[in-house]
Amino acid sequence: MTETEEKVVQAREVVESASNIVVLTGAGISSESGVPTFRGQEGLWQNYRPEELATPEAFWKDPKLVWEWYDWRRNAVKDAKPNPGHYALAELENNVPNLTLVTQNIDGLHQMAGSSNVTEMHGNLWQIRCTKCGDIEQNFDVPLAELPPKCKKCGEMGRPNVVWFGEMIEMSLIDKVLKAIEECHVMLIIGTSGVVEPAASMGLVAKQTDKTVIEINPEETPSSGLYDIVIREKSGEILPLLFTSNRTLS
Repeated sequence: MTETEEKVVQAREVVESASNIVVLTGAGISSESGVPTFRGQEGLWQNYRPEELATPEAFWKDPKLVWEWYDWRRNAVKDAKPNPGHYALAELENNVPNLTLVTQNIDGLHQMAGSSNVTEMHGNLWQIRCTKCGDIEQNFDVPLAELPPKCKKCGEMGRPNVVWFGEMIEMSLIDKVLKAIEECHVMLIIGTSGVVEPAASMGLVAKQTDKTVIEINPEETPSSGLYDIVIREKSGEILPLLFTSNRTLS
């Protein structure tokens, strides 16, 4: 048995004995579905960095330009499909009494795979939020008919319902995640670089409260050495090995 196989067996035993699990996912699980990282590779977007477009200042300076970039991003994501890792997590949710799925991704692939209780830390690419009344519209049109789009309730300008550079994640959302970590038995950290806060510190919070932490990532992260089980493989290959359809917990 290889070292990876031994770790998979160990992780599977830990997961199967847990009735309360927190899962944190990052860009890695989406990249396995072909979702690009949006560090502009072609045309106009070669001249911009995300840090220059994904900010409130950039939006209010030139909302049409920012929306053109997001319209391009939506087009790049529209054909992406969940991979076996997404489906495995959806299956796990159906078979564990308590599961909190937290994602840094904004592509909606977890929901497409069947996960129903998803906490999106950075928002959702397929939602438009009114800059005046705050109404949130689910919109899957590609391309969008009008840039910038208008709120269907009050007619004012909409913005992507995502967290931009310079914006704070709502404290109520962070508190919800920290409470889930405090109450869980096991935390899975999947495909996240471990450098973007506050998500980067959540595995450390779990360790400080004596939880078992399992990291699944082909690349080493800054906190890898602190976790209990580290599996250096793609999540789409490993997660289906950890969960079975007949798994039941009381």
